[in-house]
Amino acid sequence: MTKIFNDPSEFAEEALAGFCDVHSDLVRQVPGGAVRRYRPAEPKVAVLAGGGSGHYPAFAGLIGGGFADGAVVGNIFTSPSAQQAYSVAKAAESGAGVVFTYGNYAGDVMNFGMASERLAAEGIAVENVLVTDDIASAPPSESAKRRGIAGDFTVFKVMGAAAEGGADLAEVARLGRKANSLTRTMGSAFAGCTFPGAESPLFTLPDGQMGLGLGIHGEPGLHDTNLPSARDLGRELVERVLAETPPNAGKRIAVILNGLGSTKHEELFVLWGTVAPLLRAEGYTLVMPEVGELVTSLDMAGVSLTITWLDEELEPLWTAPAETPAYRRGNAAREAGALGAEEAPDDGASAAAFVATDASRGYAAACVAAIAAARTSLHDAEERLGRMDAIAGDGDHGRGMVRGVDAAAAAASDALGRGAGAGDVLAAAGDAWADKAGGTSGVLWGAGLRAFGETLGNTSAPAPSALAAAVTAFADRIVQLGKAETGDKTMVDALLPFAAGFKRAVADGVDPDRAWQDAAREAATAAEATADLLPLKGRARPLAEKSLGTADPGATSLAMVFAVMGPHFTITAATSGNGTVPAAAPAGAQ
Repeated sequence: MTKIFNDPSEFAEEALAGFCDVHSDLVRQVPGGAVRRYRPAEPKVAVLAGGGSGHYPAFAGLIGGGFADGAVVGNIFTSPSAQQAYSVAKAAESGAGVVFTYGNYAGDVMNFGMASERLAAEGIAVENVLVTDDIASAPPSESAKRRGIAGDFTVFKVMGAAAEGGADLAEVARLGRKANSLTRTMGSAFAGCTFPGAESPLFTLPDGQMGLGLGIHGEPGLHDTNLPSARDLGRELVERVLAETPPNAGKRIAVILNGLGSTKHEELFVLWGTVAPLLRAEGYTLVMPEVGELVTSLDMAGVSLTITWLDEELEPLWTAPAETPAYRRGNAAREAGALGAEEAPDDGASAAAFVATDASRGYAAACVAAIAAARTSLHDAEERLGRMDAIAGDGDHGRGMVRGVDAAAAAASDALGRGAGAGDVLAAAGDAWADKAGGTSGVLWGAGLRAFGETLGNTSAPAPSALAAAVTAFADRIVQLGKAETGDKTMVDALLPFAAGFKRAVADGVDPDRAWQDAAREAATAAEATADLLPLKGRARPLAEKSLGTADPGATSLAMVFAVMGPHFTITAATSGNGTVPAAAPAGAQ
């Protein structure tokens, strides 16, 4: 387990800072991640790899000549925020556009997509290339739903070499997508990984058992099997990967035998003794194979086999020189050009004067108190939410929600202190939540709170109908962004009953506080009922069967938060019709 840490919640940030200091000749830290120390002498496409921490050398370890221009680094196993992606892109972009490349996870897709929209609005050309190599996570007929695991390495390498050779943005993206379409991976694990500060691993296996078909976020395997010999394991991995040989594929392949964190190189070499002869017996030529830790999962004991079928376009890119902190091939020349600016890029968050009425500022204090109540509730439930999420996910939901609400509470209190009205307070809270929590729930909660605030505005304390409209806007934005429906086993299963129930009760003239309480009970009941559902969205989908009997953690946390926020948001029930609300102190806000 991970034993060296200070505050577990700061582990990822401290690890990144230490990495950048050690390798300061090649990289420099910027808000949201790291980029190459030296900017290119001429404009070139910036290849930006990204995802959560815990996968070293992916992603920051791959920054350098012939590979990535930068890495967007989220918390452990958690998508980086849109703000982080935007900041790294601004630091790395040199005039030829940027391409974000990452594994196919909902949080990454949302956050990198939002960053791309912001960059495009500023006139910066941007592409996104998703990696979908994990054959265990969806059948061939649904290959677009597959997650990205160790195949990230091959796809990133191809794109980095293409960009280094002067290819334009469209060509770099095309080659990355081609490499992805010809890459397949199968993984297995012998023991789960443990978060810094956690008392137990995210999953355990019985003695003599192995989990087959797992990802890189601490998820358990799709099914458990008896622990085989190295020969039998090698055959299993080779057979499963070759069973998905792409149509018309050639006989020259890039092969990666990847350790997941605590599998020794000697063990991998033993396994290679079976894998390589089996592949050669099938008539394959193994082109510059790699055996070692390239895409890990903290301290997980496990291994994965990746094959990329090469052709005359991809092979020169796979074999091209590269020089990064964690990976060197050939004699890549150190980048030429001027040293990049060390100051943080403009993140668009320069302070502006807030304009609001006294009534809205009074209600803003109630909003701060609502977030403070949510903060207390989530801190109390962090461990339980993490255990629920670890059943079929990566176990980070509790920690992600705590990080998000902590940031939201601080931002809301700061905005209130600077004279913001309710709308701006909630928008600031939403932006901070999305930036610090990362992941799917982070971006959804952040976008929802911003929509809530934008609907309330800064001119008055909301009447009950206006509060209902804000709740509806919160729900609509989350559904629009996350694409989930009722029955998919997500937070939406609790959110939509709450929003509909509150809107209906308010329209019927029910007292707002009573209406909110009743709607919160509906949400809690709906959240509990998700235990009987199979997940159709998110990281839990590949492990759907394992989640039966456990309620969705996102739905559970939403119902919990809404229950404690109610007495603060419904303070409008005390209005006297003149648009004012009683003074409310931001008690508990931090």
